[in-house]
Amino acid sequence: MRTFSALDLKSFCEQVLVSAGMNLEEAKVASDSIVKANLEGVDSHGISRLPIYMRRFRDGRMNVNPNIQLIQKTTSVLLADGDNGLGHIVSYRAIVKGTEMAKQSGTCVIAVKNSNHFGTAAYFCQLACEQNLACIAFTNSPPGIAPWGGKRAFFGTNPIAFGFPTGSDQPVIIDLSTSIVARGKIILAAKQGQLIPDGWAIDENGQPTNDPKAALKGSVLPLGGAKGSALALAVEILTGVLSGAAFGPHVKNIYDDGETEPANVGHFFILMDIEKFISLPLFFASMENLLKEMKEVPLAPGKSEIRYPGERRKRERELHLSGGISLSASIEEELINIGKEYNILFPQPVSLETIE
Repeated sequence: MRTFSALDLKSFCEQVLVSAGMNLEEAKVASDSIVKANLEGVDSHGISRLPIYMRRFRDGRMNVNPNIQLIQKTTSVLLADGDNGLGHIVSYRAIVKGTEMAKQSGTCVIAVKNSNHFGTAAYFCQLACEQNLACIAFTNSPPGIAPWGGKRAFFGTNPIAFGFPTGSDQPVIIDLSTSIVARGKIILAAKQGQLIPDGWAIDENGQPTNDPKAALKGSVLPLGGAKGSALALAVEILTGVLSGAAFGPHVKNIYDDGETEPANVGHFFILMDIEKFISLPLFFASMENLLKEMKEVPLAPGKSEIRYPGERRKRERELHLSGGISLSASIEEELINIGKEYNILFPQPVSLETIE
């Protein structure tokens, strides 16, 4: 693996998206979301996804310049039709409008249909926290989890994320899938030719497997057994049924080259303006006390600290901003080939040393 500058990767991503036909403003948003995933150590949702996005733009299964419709139903309900656009852009536009509404009414509930993969749910929670809003974000995804007791994937891995501002540059960000692991990590392992840990997945016959390719044909296991399966169902109802998007096995997989229909992914966001509930100084003071007291709990054997959700992301971001982002040889080759297609030079590594 070799390391690359985050700024160089972001610039490359922007240039590729613009060359494909995306306007510069939206290319900057998408690239920021994509590369930020790598910066925060979530490589499964980062620039390794760019090749599949580009293929789907080329074959017409995603719109590079969608006509996104934002329909304000009430002072606090917003419906969004993504017109089969990239989920990062569709969700960003919905969050911007929803933020305006939440600032007026105190809350805004956003239901999104006709979208696609939107990267990390944390990204949109972070955007909300920058405006002193709390946020809960949900999305469905192509089938990845079997319902409890089944052996065939039915639900998506269906992430749930929460964001709470703290008055500092590090909000509380909780981002988890309803599967034991994000399916993107298994996709990444398959790309890199690596095995996956025990307990992550079953194959198409319902047997445990360490082979990521067999896992992708089978099912990721739900988080917490039956409880994770139940949460996946709840997310499916919010993002698929309530929004009017596809649900369960009807959400199409952009990695399936034999598929021709749009993915029709659904998202669901709840935005809350902190100041409409409690004064910001009091909220931030209470958050500081809560986190401080949590961190002062006596440590379990072998543990060096208690971190709140979001701290690891900040540390990873600082580390990768200074030291670069590592890419496998296979992903680097894919990106180089995309650059050649659009006559865009892929950046040089920050170091010529190879990381084993």
